[in-house]
Amino acid sequence: MAMKKRTTLCALTVLALALVLPAVAPAKITEVGTLPETSPATVASCPGNPCLAVSRTTGFQVRVGTALRPLTSKRAGTVVAWTISLGKPNATQIKFFNANEGGESEAALTILREVPGLPHLNYKLIAESPPVKLKPYFGETAQFPLERTIPIRKGDIVALSVPTWAPALALGFGHETSWRASRARKACSSTSSQSTQTAVGSAVQYICLYQTARLTYSATLVSTP
Repeated sequence: MAMKKRTTLCALTVLALALVLPAVAPAKITEVGTLPETSPATVASCPGNPCLAVSRTTGFQVRVGTALRPLTSKRAGTVVAWTISLGKPNATQIKFFNANEGGESEAALTILREVPGLPHLNYKLIAESPPVKLKPYFGETAQFPLERTIPIRKGDIVALSVPTWAPALALGFGHETSWRASRARKACSSTSSQSTQTAVGSAVQYICLYQTARLTYSATLVSTP
């Protein structure tokens, strides 16, 4: 499936930011969550069979092959944009998801921070971007510059919040590839209830682990000099 990438506006935003940062040390621009190509390619499953989507939850990648914590920021800085690769579900699939997963496809970028002292796998919501309607970008890799950039610390996690559904799930990886979601322990296999973490400052346990799949998103970070 041919994938298009809309990058011009983001590139200009990143360049402008880099130019106004202090000249004491060069700012480094990195893509949090981008890894070398693996097999199979990181393309969302739809419109294949099964056509699976991320739905009604907040999630982040734990591991891709030998790469651990690929969505954890390795440096402090500012998130200036986020990118998502979307499958292209057909009309029947779109109608099904809209009817059963809360409405039209949309998603937002979320920044999480692990909370020490609480039970294992508790994460506090630090910030979230405005949600984006995704249907116009089905079948593409779309990049969204942030009108309000988001500060991030070293060790923070870049997550994807999906209040409805998003065809942003690549399948067919080995069991070492996995992601976590904010669903309750007894609801890991269900999408019938809303589990998206939305309240800034709230802490949620990410107990549900899903193997053999990858969330197809990343974030553009301008590091602090």
